[in-house]
Amino acid sequence: MDTKKLFNERRSVNFFDKDKKLDNELIKEIIDLAVLAPSAFNLQPWRIIVVKSDESKQKLFELANKQPKVLEASANLLIIGNMEGYDETNPVWDEMLTSVGGNKEMVDGAKGAAAFLYGSTEERKMKFAESNAGLLAMSVMIAAKELGIESHPMSGLDFDGIHTAFNLNKGESVVMNIAIGYKDESKQLYPRRPRRGFDDIAEII
Repeated sequence: MDTKKLFNERRSVNFFDKDKKLDNELIKEIIDLAVLAPSAFNLQPWRIIVVKSDESKQKLFELANKQPKVLEASANLLIIGNMEGYDETNPVWDEMLTSVGGNKEMVDGAKGAAAFLYGSTEERKMKFAESNAGLLAMSVMIAAKELGIESHPMSGLDFDGIHTAFNLNKGESVVMNIAIGYKDESKQLYPRRPRRGFDDIAEII
């Protein structure tokens, strides 16, 4: 789809056709396209929990203020940020070493910079996880629309409850949920509300 058309036509869909299911291969295609999103040092400090079974959706529904779209959507993508994704255990460092022709000094320098920039305080760890996972989240919604699938990002969640119920690791943060599926064509979305443009939000200094 033309990029300008894609941005103009993407909407946060409130009503999903619960009888029209997404197959796993299409979900995989969406995610494999979305991971082309940028991330700091290409560390990709994220993962996605695909909430698709009726049991899992019901569990998420209870932790998402019982919003009907959680149950109606074909799947929900829990976007998880890794607050420790800069550390030695990230396999991307090994890939980076290969990519730079075995230049260990360069990789060690990058590791040190990442540890300071993203791991030196709890606030920086959280910013690192959420800012990078946020890039992935928008990429997921754009990829979904490109492939004919609608989405709705959700942050009205019990984040601590989801962390426990879905067995997240200590260093992980729930960033948002994205409901995905096919729009219920029997229902009409409200017209898109106006956005504040350059004159309202930007300043050239």
